[in-house]
Amino acid sequence: MRFLAGLIAALAMFAPGLVGTAVAAPVNTGHIEAELVPQAQGIAPGQTVYVALRQKIQKGWHTYWRNPGDSGEATRIGWTLPAGWRAGEIVWPTPHRQPTGPLVNYGYTGEVLLPVPVTAPADARPGEAATLKAAASFLVCAEICVPEDAVLQIALPVTAGPAPADPKWGPAIDRALAATPKPAPLTAAFEKRGAGVALAIAGPPLKGADMAGAYFYPYAGTVIDHAKPQGIERGPDGLTLTLAPGYDFQKGAGPAKLDGVLVLGDRAYEVAATPGPAPAGAAGLGPPPARMVAAGGGASLGLASAALFALLGGLILNLMPCVFPVLAMKAASLAGHGGAEAQAQARRQGLAFGVGAVATFLALAGGLIALKAAGSAVGWGFQLQSPPVVAVLALLMLAVALDLSGVFEVGTSLQGVGSGLASRDGLAGAFFTGALAVVVAAPCTAPFMGPALGWALTQTPVAALTVFLALGIGFAAPFVLVAFIPGLLSRLPRPGPWMDVFRKALAFPMYGAAAWLVWVLAQQSGPDGLARVLAAAIVVALAAWLAGFAQRRAAEGRKPLALNAAAGLLAVLALTSAVWPRYGAPPAAGAATPDASELASEPYTPARLAALRAEGRPVFVNYTAAWCVSCQVNDRVALSTKGVAEAVKRNGVVYLKADWTNRNAVIAADLARYGRAGVPLYLVYGAGGGDGVILPSILTEGVVVKAFDAAARGHAGA
Repeated sequence: MRFLAGLIAALAMFAPGLVGTAVAAPVNTGHIEAELVPQAQGIAPGQTVYVALRQKIQKGWHTYWRNPGDSGEATRIGWTLPAGWRAGEIVWPTPHRQPTGPLVNYGYTGEVLLPVPVTAPADARPGEAATLKAAASFLVCAEICVPEDAVLQIALPVTAGPAPADPKWGPAIDRALAATPKPAPLTAAFEKRGAGVALAIAGPPLKGADMAGAYFYPYAGTVIDHAKPQGIERGPDGLTLTLAPGYDFQKGAGPAKLDGVLVLGDRAYEVAATPGPAPAGAAGLGPPPARMVAAGGGASLGLASAALFALLGGLILNLMPCVFPVLAMKAASLAGHGGAEAQAQARRQGLAFGVGAVATFLALAGGLIALKAAGSAVGWGFQLQSPPVVAVLALLMLAVALDLSGVFEVGTSLQGVGSGLASRDGLAGAFFTGALAVVVAAPCTAPFMGPALGWALTQTPVAALTVFLALGIGFAAPFVLVAFIPGLLSRLPRPGPWMDVFRKALAFPMYGAAAWLVWVLAQQSGPDGLARVLAAAIVVALAAWLAGFAQRRAAEGRKPLALNAAAGLLAVLALTSAVWPRYGAPPAAGAATPDASELASEPYTPARLAALRAEGRPVFVNYTAAWCVSCQVNDRVALSTKGVAEAVKRNGVVYLKADWTNRNAVIAADLARYGRAGVPLYLVYGAGGGDGVILPSILTEGVVVKAFDAAARGHAGA
């Protein structure tokens, strides 16, 4: 084969009859098939065309970019050309990272074209063919590295005018040239910041660009630590990358320049950075939304999958501690429906409950969609980020508990749960009980809900409402089914004195709910907010006592108008004081005394995360909120255990807590980045870099310990 190729090339050069097309032949060096391929079928005198070194690399092996990274060697070409002919430098295509153990190299796999501009002399004679010889050497690596060489040549015809593109290689070389990094109107500067180097780049090409996955490939091999991850922070006009400094920064004043290639998706720009402050607009917007969501996110869901996830999540939500007391009481109310007529009434109430739940879910979805359309960064449970809403809910739960305890009576049946509306007999009571169940469910996130809602909030309003509709149907389905299936309804206990005992017993979960909401408010607004809601609670209790007293007077045939008026006035006063005036700012981070059993944590910021990743530290980020019941359960059951504490110490894991108790646009953007609409979200970043791995929404000690051990080994995984 080699003889035949050489013969063809020789004939092309010496036999005028064969002139008219470029001729070359591939050479197999063991792990690479290499050859010279032309952009055009010929070259005119004085013209420049590209001849590319084609490398078809054996599967599992790779060659190297101009800066090979932590190890390796770039491909080199030594040319032997006819007199007057010139060959330029390789136009390097954008490389890819090639992680090998603890090292990261830059290079190519599969097939790559390395174009080289070739210029014919002005006195080249049309009709002849020039033989271009190239001695190529390349290091090709997999588990081992093998230096390989090839002597290549191509016979390129000289034509009177510009020759047409080579039908096979012309388009491929054009595409390769189009994809190579280009100069761009960018301003870049770098400076040492703590343990890292901040490379800030700004300019029109980056304005509004997708920064997810941005990466800087330096031309110099010793200017950064290639194996360390590169933190990304967006700005309105650019981005700032946090790099781990290399050997060059340990010498004197450090490097005088930081040149290389910035890659954003399928675009690549040449960057020339000098020491100095960051250009304006290169930071301040936090991490970029991810183009690709890590495992467990919802960005890849379609409408059908998201709706199915939402349906399952709604079903499971019934088991969450937030709503169980409400549903238990409503289910107990069905126990009193015996007989055919009563069963029909139970079915109507079941439907009313379902309509109330679904309507409330859709109303919440409408609020979410409207707020997001207005530019607010909100998610599931957004209403609980408002201290007035939390305060009113706390007072509402207290009123429900007082009603159940018999302090006052709004209606006489057990379906009198929640509020005056919810406690009304008949369909209205069932409807508002469904609404109340959804309201108190907001602090909980069931499995499957996170990805579904995260996907929904990035879609059109119609798609989002469809997903929330599925969530509402799933939530309401068990209760409605109980009402419609006589077999299930008949299994409920018969009515009797136990119902009054049960009613009073269920008051205590409601007292607990009220206390928990008060604690949430204290986290949001500090001691002043706590004192305010406690004072309002006392007023509510007084109003309830007066209402009960008035009811007893009425039962005696009297007209307690003054008592009713006083009770109503006090209730209005309590609610007014709960929502107005505005609550103060939350306490400063670190002001609270942490529980001794809690892991030591740092407040999360994107910059802190980027710095830790640049240092190669394994990092655990806990996106949580004080009002998130699932978060608090996970904190107590999994994160505050001895095993997890030992895993943190053993692996050097840094624990960052992203507290979403109050509104925080940066955290909301992070949640959206991972396809989530609410908390909890647990991310573990490995010491070796890469994307964060999402842990399950329901944690166990074993899951967390396993993830931390894997993160310390270099890659996170649950």
